[in-house]
Amino acid sequence: FMDIFSSAVGYIGIRVSKKPEDQKHPYGHYKFEVLAGTIITLILLATGAGIIYEAYQKFLNPSLIKIPILAFGIMIFSAVVNEIMARLKIHFGKKENSIALLSDGAHSRVDVYASLAVFAGLFLTKYWIYTDSLLAFLIGAYIIKKSFSLGKEAVDSLLDVSAGKDVEERIKTIAKIQNIEISSLKTQKKGSAVTANLEIKLPSNLKVEEATKISDSLREKLIKAMENLQYVAIQITSHEVETGFYKPEFGRGFGWQKKGRFRGEAEGAKGGGPGGYCVCQKCGYKMIHERGIPCSTLECPKCKINLTRE
Repeated sequence: FMDIFSSAVGYIGIRVSKKPEDQKHPYGHYKFEVLAGTIITLILLATGAGIIYEAYQKFLNPSLIKIPILAFGIMIFSAVVNEIMARLKIHFGKKENSIALLSDGAHSRVDVYASLAVFAGLFLTKYWIYTDSLLAFLIGAYIIKKSFSLGKEAVDSLLDVSAGKDVEERIKTIAKIQNIEISSLKTQKKGSAVTANLEIKLPSNLKVEEATKISDSLREKLIKAMENLQYVAIQITSHEVETGFYKPEFGRGFGWQKKGRFRGEAEGAKGGGPGGYCVCQKCGYKMIHERGIPCSTLECPKCKINLTRE
């Protein structure tokens, strides 16, 4: 029953995590997968504790193991199937960086270890009656250790831990190839997804449109080069321009840009002249229009739609 339950939890968590972003979850549903992995890890921990408890009971009341031939054959078949399932789950869990699959794979392997302990006990208890208890205790201890390792990874994802040096070095390398200097870089791991926030420096004499094109080009290269990178925000500190991109599970992504007061006026920028407001037609949010910045390039922080000039 617990095998079916843990697999169901993992499936639901992964399925929900693939849902596209919505107004309530603007950064997607990736953490549902992490939550599923956490639940499976707790099941794994309880299983390990249960095995140790049974080992203790067997130690107090040792006995020889006797299994009918039919039951023995079924156990071998079950162990083979569980090992195949465990290998597949762990393989794809590592490939997709999925905590839910890794945890479920570890849980599937519990039955394999239990079967191996029974096989060994069948032959060794005749020489030492406590062999079965000792093997069960070692397996239970290993499972608990594994559950803590997976649990730590799940908790780190829930707390938005950094994606790690390897990911950040790849981002810096791609930016360096484009001759772009990164002044600040922050990454977050959200289950199998990774998000990044960059601050880059560009020559201050560049026009706003040119600076934005450079940041857009960098963002596109990062998204294409890094499979798990789902969200990128880039701030151009020399112009105080911020652009971002979110890559949903299906369909095309959407971009956004917001512009504050930049250092030096960009010649030729078409902002429609000074005065007036940039207004969100949906919620009424408005901000003072700045010369050289078209309202259509700005986005409402609440509704995430482009503003219009009034």
